Amino acid sequence: MRESLQLATLGGGCFWCLESAFNQLQGVHSVKSGYTGGHTANPTYKEVCSGNTGHAEVIQVSFDPALISYRELLEIFFALHDPTQVNRQGNDIGSQYRTAIFYHDTAQAEAARQIIAEMAHDKIWDAPIATEVQALDTFYPAEDYHDNYFERNPENQYCQAVVSPKLAKFKKTFAARLK
Repeated sequence: MRESLQLATLGGGCFWCLESAFNQLQGVHSVKSGYTGGHTANPTYKEVCSGNTGHAEVIQVSFDPALISYRELLEIFFALHDPTQVNRQGNDIGSQYRTAIFYHDTAQAEAARQIIAEMAHDKIWDAPIATEVQALDTFYPAEDYHDNYFERNPENQYCQAVVSPKLAKFKKTFAARLK
């Protein structure tokens, strides 16, 4: 990773949708799906999906802060999922689909807590924000077949029903930020 690049690690449901959206943003160098926040070392996708590892599905975003700020990444993150749902996103149910920000330093922790406080104050959502903010411990990369999953599997039923509509909305909302 280049010295000027930073990392952000975010969980907002299934990582296929988040990965596809963040890969399209100006200033994002790369996105890797993976797992963190649990107690099982080197978990597999099957193990994480069981809900027994404590891990969340996350993306780790390598970005250039001169082109896109951490705050902007968080704003997009919150627009891509429902941060009021506890241990789920839509029909994806379980702690592996929780909403979470895994910060890499104190500045990221402060930025995450600040944006959550602002959204709560402004009553952006009808329910309390459930997004966890915690220090990143260990990031476990997901199996390679998850890389660019939506782009490689657009015919997949889940991708058609869930990912595609979210990405269409994302592209309209953030058109000026796309590569």
